[in-house]
Amino acid sequence: MESIQVALAENAYEISIAPGNLDRLGAKCRDLKLGNKVMVVSNPTVFALYGQRTISALQQADFEVSYCELPDGERYKTLDSIAHIYDLALEHGLERSSTLVALGGGVIGDMTGFAAATWLRGIAVVQVPTTLLAMVDSSIGGKTGVNHPHGKNLIGAFHQPRLVLTDPDVLVTLPAREFRAGMAEAIKYAIIGDPELFDLLERADGLQQNQIDPELLATILTRSARAKAEVVSKDEHELTGLRATLNYGHTIGHAIENVTEYTINHGEAVALGMSAAGQIAVKLQLWTQQEAQRQDRVIHKADLAIELPPAIDLEQIVKTLKSDKKVKAGKGVFILPSKIGSTRTIAYEVLNPTEDLVSDALIKQVLTAMLPIASS
Repeated sequence: MESIQVALAENAYEISIAPGNLDRLGAKCRDLKLGNKVMVVSNPTVFALYGQRTISALQQADFEVSYCELPDGERYKTLDSIAHIYDLALEHGLERSSTLVALGGGVIGDMTGFAAATWLRGIAVVQVPTTLLAMVDSSIGGKTGVNHPHGKNLIGAFHQPRLVLTDPDVLVTLPAREFRAGMAEAIKYAIIGDPELFDLLERADGLQQNQIDPELLATILTRSARAKAEVVSKDEHELTGLRATLNYGHTIGHAIENVTEYTINHGEAVALGMSAAGQIAVKLQLWTQQEAQRQDRVIHKADLAIELPPAIDLEQIVKTLKSDKKVKAGKGVFILPSKIGSTRTIAYEVLNPTEDLVSDALIKQVLTAMLPIASS
């Protein structure tokens, strides 16, 4: 069993990683002295697999448990879904001492966390991630929110969980596409700060779900969680810029998600965003073409695309970048690699792009090169 501490001045919490952890959920929550009422939030797919087991674990620890089901998919990550959580929270009498349990992937985790942050001005939330992406990234750090038609996660709040409980055993039922999405975030951690992990990924015989060595998967879970915990502990609310490094691949990635109306999922978009960021870094002479190719080979090994869909609107991607939630005073930022294991933050002039920064022209040049040859 791995126990990783997110060492915040206030609201510190544990990331617990162990096979069979789902059955320990009730006992772990009872140790935190949480209030008696708990509502589990999930989607039909995950609940059919693990819902009753989750509820039983909580009931065995004498919690009074209710359940909220939300539709499955990024397109339902909206304020309407949050309103449904509120309605059931009211119906089941959730109080300031009550807890929401997020049982699912990143979409469920983000929405449940946001509902917890805003119901009665803030109640406890426990994250129980069931996807690889949520286990290595989105369940940790307290970022919560929903999407706006003009951008991803534009509505949200920081609200740290009381516990992140990871059970690797549940990954056996994860669809292959969702496993690939999680691998994109693991590759991100390797590029931004863990060259040893990158070497492991580069040397691995395979990174696809039916190929990956179980020991390597365990290493990915623990090293990724530990890396994020360390960054969050030092920069909980993105005030120093350190936490921004976690957005490697996400600036263009979020725009791709939005423009494709989320038919490309988060991990797939991050993989494309990392490949694009790698080529922007080459153009700015921050790292070499050889390093960019090493990154892309690892992405490809995980069966993730580094080629854009042929009909994607490049102009709309650039336009969407300008409404990114991280834009301040007319300036956006790109996290770009300077070598494998290290990054730099480069300004992006949103209102008046100039050639000495990351420019619209440079972004379009790189994205055009990522189109299929017949479409470029």
